[in-house]
Amino acid sequence: MTAIEVRDLCKRYGGTRAVDGVSFTVAAGETFGVIGHNGAGKTTTVECLVGLRRPDSGTVRVLGEDPARRRRVLAQRIGVQLQESELPGRLKVAEALKLYASFYESPDDWRAVLERWGLAPIRNKSFGDLSGGQKQRLQLALALVGAPEVVVLDELTTGLDPIARRETWRLIGDLKASGTTVVLVSHYMDEAEALCDRMAVFGAGRIAALGSPRELVERTGTGSLEEAYFALAEVAR
Repeated sequence: MTAIEVRDLCKRYGGTRAVDGVSFTVAAGETFGVIGHNGAGKTTTVECLVGLRRPDSGTVRVLGEDPARRRRVLAQRIGVQLQESELPGRLKVAEALKLYASFYESPDDWRAVLERWGLAPIRNKSFGDLSGGQKQRLQLALALVGAPEVVVLDELTTGLDPIARRETWRLIGDLKASGTTVVLVSHYMDEAEALCDRMAVFGAGRIAALGSPRELVERTGTGSLEEAYFALAEVAR
């Protein structure tokens, strides 16, 4: 079963083609990586997936719906964690989770999410007083409190210390085991290798390569995913 289908997606900003004929599918329950240098087109592609941008041409379907036309319907079925998201500085952690849970018809128990993501000790702490890692962990919990079928995570471990980063990997593994489809935008090759079933390497608005971490390494004849990425990104520039 296909959770996401993208065909010939194009998006321009003025005279620049940020995304130029991108096509891929993501199977239900798959963890799919989106990697590439800044300006490669990955952020615009993800914004089209969640309905924040309307494509100039091509088609995007998430759970069978057009995100540009059915964003409100999809909002009940997908979760999104964007790197630059902010909350009111005085809003407390528990208040934020309770508020976000109220947006959904069938959310997870926000108290259980609070515990699961290690936020219970800071439940009464204001967002403005959180560390960068605590903010990132809260944003991830907010993306999941609606019990989404598809979740889009943009640089989810940025700002986390090594221990918190590994714990987040474990929780994402649990999320995958539950059957949730995950789209993971990352700059970390070790993270992509540990979590992703397949990945798309973006460059110059196109997909330079698509496959599992092992397939990309074998295709480039390199010794690691990081080396494979650099080889593919160089060709794509």
